Amino acid sequence: MQLVLGSASPRRAELLAQIGVIPCAVRPADIDETPHKDELPRAYARRLSVEKVRAVGADPDTAVLCADTVVAVGRRILGKPADCDQAHAYLKLLSGRRHRVITGVALKLAQQVWQRDVLTSVQFKRLSEAEIAAYLACGEWQGKAGGYAIQGRGAMFIPAINGSYTNVVGLPLAETAAMLTGAGFDVLGAMT
Repeated sequence: MQLVLGSASPRRAELLAQIGVIPCAVRPADIDETPHKDELPRAYARRLSVEKVRAVGADPDTAVLCADTVVAVGRRILGKPADCDQAHAYLKLLSGRRHRVITGVALKLAQQVWQRDVLTSVQFKRLSEAEIAAYLACGEWQGKAGGYAIQGRGAMFIPAINGSYTNVVGLPLAETAAMLTGAGFDVLGAMT
């Protein structure tokens, strides 16, 4: 079975490669990612993953995998910061507290769509203004939900997580592998 990755995220492609799954194509979904009024973070992640997988075209015998990762503080969704000021505000909000990272994952094969979401709790240490300024200056926050990357320099701000590390990076591998296997994709064969 062929697999199309419906994502522009190089991190998702790298994560899939860790388990030996190499997509035959990468086709980012082009959808409106604006949250609906009063939409909760988990429902938002689910909705976007399903909308993305439905927006990516593929042959009926080719599977399509899409995901959307959301950083949430309470009911508030922290998307990708628009600029350095917004990234600063996100890091100040995350400083010294727990937040949730939710990834909605959707898989489509022919007309069948499977969807699930994975939640990880992330603890941030209390950040000084100097730490925030240095992190903003390195530019790693750009294009990252919540304004940080756990797989990069942002890791020094995170003393603990509860749940899937790969979920925080952008694709929960255990759950994704189970979805692929359930749809008939030979994940174990891809490992060899």
